Amino acid sequence: MHRFAIALALLLMTASAAAADPEANKKVVLDFYEKGLNQKDFEAAAVHFGPRYIQHNPGAPDGIDGFKAFIALRKEKFPNARSEIKRVFADGDFVILHVHGVREPGERGVAIVDIFRLEKGKIVEHWDVVQPIPEKPANTNGMF
Repeated sequence: MHRFAIALALLLMTASAAAADPEANKKVVLDFYEKGLNQKDFEAAAVHFGPRYIQHNPGAPDGIDGFKAFIALRKEKFPNARSEIKRVFADGDFVILHVHGVREPGERGVAIVDIFRLEKGKIVEHWDVVQPIPEKPANTNGMF
C-alpha cells in the first residue's frame, strides 16, 4: 500500500506540472502587474490572486491585504511610478519578470527580477530582487 501511495503522489505531481500552462500563466502575471503596479488598481489586480498570497520580500507586508496596502501606498506616495517589463519567462507554474521600475519620471530607477508562483492559474506566491541602476556603471552593457 505504501508504494501505491508514493506512486499515486508522484503521478499527481507530474500531472499537475503538466497541466500548468506557461503561456496562460504569463498572461495572468502580465495583467496583474499592469493593473496593480502601473494602474495602481488593487481590485482589478486582485482577480488574479489564489486563496492566499505569500510575500517573500522582507520589506513588504504578507498576504492579499498586504498587497492592497502596498498599492495604496504606491498610489499615495508615488502616483507617477511605472514599471516597464523588459522580459518574461515562464516554466510551469513559475513566471519571472525582468523589470525597469521608476518611481518618478527622469530617475534612473531600479532593475527588478520578480518571481511569481501560480496554482491553477492564480498567483499565490512572490519573490523579488531589486538593484539600483548606478549613475556610472563599470561597463557599457546596460542592465536591460
